[in-house]
Amino acid sequence: MQNLQHWTDYLNAHDLQVVTAESCTAGLVAAKLGAIPGCGDWLDCSYVTYSPQAKNRILGVRFDTIERCNLTSEAVAREMAEGALQASPANVAISNTGVAGPGPGEGGIPVGTVCFGWAFRHDGQVRVFTETRHFDGDRNAVREAAADHAIARIPALHAQLLAGQPERGGAA
Repeated sequence: MQNLQHWTDYLNAHDLQVVTAESCTAGLVAAKLGAIPGCGDWLDCSYVTYSPQAKNRILGVRFDTIERCNLTSEAVAREMAEGALQASPANVAISNTGVAGPGPGEGGIPVGTVCFGWAFRHDGQVRVFTETRHFDGDRNAVREAAADHAIARIPALHAQLLAGQPERGGAA
């Protein structure tokens, strides 16, 4: 991840504190954040919820959302981010769920498909942005790219929130 100083300066300038809810990256987002000196100022905690049962039990992801939308969906990423934000005093949640490989996911979802959620607590409300991306490479290359993407998007999405631009992405 490039330009970490700019990124951490942005978090500090806006009093942002981060929580992660990770599936396909299995804690890699939190590990990358934890490697940054001073991360204790803005990193609260991380939840690694690989199974549907853990997503439900720890983050409150509804089983009917998983059944209706698939485990790899923006709707599940949204509920993961909302659940992490609710369980933490942080004001930013990063979530991901996807297929890192080696084979396709349920329903034939291609390897490299990752759904993201970013939830922000702002002015007494929670706003969530979601998106789906595809990354090339083997399992670990997909995980690395997904973790970097999840982190890198925070400043732009937060700026979009501050500008009053609408959320986008899948609904739960």
